[in-house]
Amino acid sequence: MAHFALVGPPEARRPRLGRPVSSRSAVAAVGGVVLLLPDGEPVSTRRASARAHAAMLPLGRTLVRAGRSEGLAAHVVRYRAHGWNGADADLAADASWAVEEAVRRYGDVPVCLLGHGMGARAALRAAGHPAVGAVLALAPWLPEDDVAAEPEPVRQLVGRKVLLVHGTNDARTDPELSFRFAERAKKANRDTCRFEVHSDGHALRQYAAEVRALAADFVLGTLFARPVARPVTDAMAAPPPLGLRMPLAAGFGGSRRR
Repeated sequence: MAHFALVGPPEARRPRLGRPVSSRSAVAAVGGVVLLLPDGEPVSTRRASARAHAAMLPLGRTLVRAGRSEGLAAHVVRYRAHGWNGADADLAADASWAVEEAVRRYGDVPVCLLGHGMGARAALRAAGHPAVGAVLALAPWLPEDDVAAEPEPVRQLVGRKVLLVHGTNDARTDPELSFRFAERAKKANRDTCRFEVHSDGHALRQYAAEVRALAADFVLGTLFARPVARPVTDAMAAPPPLGLRMPLAAGFGGSRRR
């Protein structure tokens, strides 16, 4: 597996924003930013994974292309290391740094944190920054509350639009744990919903086109107040468990599987 060429031990490294994701066409002045947070490992001091970084690029290109008229910019965050690493929560710290860096570069524009797996947990953790208006967590890695020292926090999600998406056949991260987290998050923040992708796995490849369409609908709707699809509106409005077990229908958004 290839790795980014970062030098020195993790504590000597610095997180970075990757160069802006391009959609081949020029974009207007930046009006919003989506920060893409790749997957990681529970414990690892290895350099950040180039493969995990590359896995986020197709979704980033889809979002930039769909949000070109509003000037959507996307960056894949390059972590200092590949692991969450217990109480250090390194990936969450890097996500928080990335929000600060986006604000420094682009000014007062809305930010969406979009993560996959371990990166989804980082996105949820880092949501408390005032610039963050939305969080999209794909196949989030979340601990069991009964074995964690403290339950995974949810208060930082208040005032944000939050969407979790999980494949029902995910063998790497437990979809039931993301449902339990969503239940707690919904109590703190009513603007929370969760979609289930029937029979899909951790990488969400089987319905990749539908997941990308859902992501674009949610990100552009939350950052730029575009109308969102009826299933998303219904999921946000529905009480648990209905709005937290919303099925992602084949062909969502007129997409076709590839």
